Amino acid sequence: MRKSITTNRAPAAIGPYSQAVEAGGFLFTSGQLPMDPASGRLVEGDISMQARQVFENLGAVLSAAGLSFADVVKATVFLADMNDFAAVNAVYAEFFSGEFPARSAVQVARLPKDARLEIEMIACKG
Repeated sequence: MRKSITTNRAPAAIGPYSQAVEAGGFLFTSGQLPMDPASGRLVEGDISMQARQVFENLGAVLSAAGLSFADVVKATVFLADMNDFAAVNAVYAEFFSGEFPARSAVQVARLPKDARLEIEMIACKG
């Protein structure tokens, strides 16, 4: 059984996909960009400010499913420039404590809306 998760506290999907899907005891989030949910625009500022917006968006999606960052078991970070990794990693560390989730980080040629980063997560219910 699967269930789509949506919240107006995170940016609306910009295509035919769900903000997240719950299935088999897991929550799979779609990638979140550094978009302001109210305006639908990318936030301005340095990569740290953009990373915080991504985490706020992900936190809203997790919360809509009754979860938190403590339930995240895997994260994938997509960066337009790997030189931003250290700054994004510092913000990442603000949102996790204790046992950290598994993670991959890759540099990509281009992201939607020409964003500098996108992050997706998998969380476990229970």
